Amino acid sequence: MVRMSDGTWGNALLLILAGCLLLLGFSAESARATDLNSVRLGGDRESTRLVLDLSGEASGRLVSHVGGKVVVSLTGVDIDAPLRGQGRGLVRSWSVAPQAGGARLTIETADSVQVRRRFLLPPGEGASGFRYVIDLEPATTAASPTPSAESARLTSLKAPAPAVSTRKTAKTRVESRRIVVIDPGHGGRDPGAIAGGRQEKDITLAAALTLKERLERTGRYKVVLTRDRDVYIPLDSRVKLARRANADLFISLHADAGPDDSVRGASVYTLSERAAGRSARLVTKDDWFMKAGYRSDQSVSGILFDLTQRATKNRSATFAQLLVDEIEDEHTLLRRSHREAGFAVLLAPDVPAVLLEMGFMTNPDDQAFLADPKTRGRLVVAIAEAIEGYFRNDVRVASR
Repeated sequence: MVRMSDGTWGNALLLILAGCLLLLGFSAESARATDLNSVRLGGDRESTRLVLDLSGEASGRLVSHVGGKVVVSLTGVDIDAPLRGQGRGLVRSWSVAPQAGGARLTIETADSVQVRRRFLLPPGEGASGFRYVIDLEPATTAASPTPSAESARLTSLKAPAPAVSTRKTAKTRVESRRIVVIDPGHGGRDPGAIAGGRQEKDITLAAALTLKERLERTGRYKVVLTRDRDVYIPLDSRVKLARRANADLFISLHADAGPDDSVRGASVYTLSERAAGRSARLVTKDDWFMKAGYRSDQSVSGILFDLTQRATKNRSATFAQLLVDEIEDEHTLLRRSHREAGFAVLLAPDVPAVLLEMGFMTNPDDQAFLADPKTRGRLVVAIAEAIEGYFRNDVRVASR
């Protein structure tokens, strides 16, 4: 062994420590990176879907859509070299290139194409990884001048042209309406966040009433409100109402508050894994998955419950991503906009549910945005469009 001086030993230890930290840094960075495994295309010239198969979560932002080119910035996606592929349907070709912080997807399309929706699907439904999905459709033509972004959203929410009027058709339409439960947060003796002389309970109720009217106008939804006036409703009663209504979707509207008035932005919550166990408290002997295992093995009921809850969580996450994508075009988003929590209103094991914090009451800009019926209306349109996209993709809980 070669004897070293204390100073030499100290320098050596520092070098070793620096090397370890460097390796740990590389390891953490690689753990955070999301790999692009493949790019798939499906559909035809009526509707084309492009799917990016990913190893983990990623977020996308529509950078531009000019002429026959769509550009999407993908944050957190790691690729070693540019990728290219042939098109299909409305897509002529596609390419993905590395860029700072992620990758850049460029889609060469027909001139008259619109991006109908973009969303991230979590693992599940037979897929082991995440999928970032982009749906393209032919652009709608109109004799009038090009509409604004808001009027385009409003147009997409209009009811379809009536079909042949028969009793059978009318009955089918009513029965096929999706059931959406809207929960205006707080109410009555519970005002929620208070700032600038305004109360959260009033903002949430106003938004819920507008959203209900907009959805019902399409003729495609039956909308149930947990409250339609300034009354207090216990949290567990709100969840039970959604389950009794056999809801296809539950959305709870809130407005946030914080000690720092500079913090602003909307965020969407889905049920956390830690809180999932509390869902069992809502289950009674009358639930279908309890009845299914009643005469055989009680473990069967537990398995069915877990399967149902897992499917519900996947659908909730899908809707949350759609909601984030739609709101991003109209309102500021909080950093890490899709979050998980154990809120009581998210506990139904068989109803996909999200809690939307529409902004911060404690931030002057957010408060003004939510208090103004016009700007709040733009947010409501974005929420309604996310709901439309969710059901267009037929991601819903199987009939119970």
